[in-house]
Amino acid sequence: VQLQASGGGLVQAGGSLRLSCAASGGTFSNYRMGWFRQAPGKEREFVAIINGNGISTSYADAVKGRFTISRDNAKGTVYLQMNSLKPEDTAVYYCAAKTHLGDYIRFSTYDYWGQGTQVTVSS
Repeated sequence: VQLQASGGGLVQAGGSLRLSCAASGGTFSNYRMGWFRQAPGKEREFVAIINGNGISTSYADAVKGRFTISRDNAKGTVYLQMNSLKPEDTAVYYCAAKTHLGDYIRFSTYDYWGQGTQVTVSS
C-alpha cells in the first residue's frame, strides 16, 4: 500500500485545515487508518484512528473535540479535519495504515506510512 498525504500549510491560531491521505494498492477498507504527528525534537505521537468501515474512531486527548478523522473507501482516502488549531499543533503529520487489531497508539504497530505533510500554526 502506498500512502500520499497532502493538505498541510501555514494557518493562524484558531484556523482550520483538512489533511488528506490517498492510498493506492491493496484493499483500502481492510486497513485501519491513523494519523500521527511529530514536532521538532519530539517523538512521533498518535493523533487519531478510524476503522475499516469508518464507524469507529479514537482520538488523542490533545485533539479530542477539535479534530475529526473520516474516510471515503470508494476514493481510497482518509481525512483529518483540524479545527481550532493551536500553535502546539505545529508538526509534520503522517498518515499510516495497519492491518491488525490491538494497540493503535504505538507507531511501531502500523504497517505502511505516508511521507508526511507540514502543518504550522502561528500565534
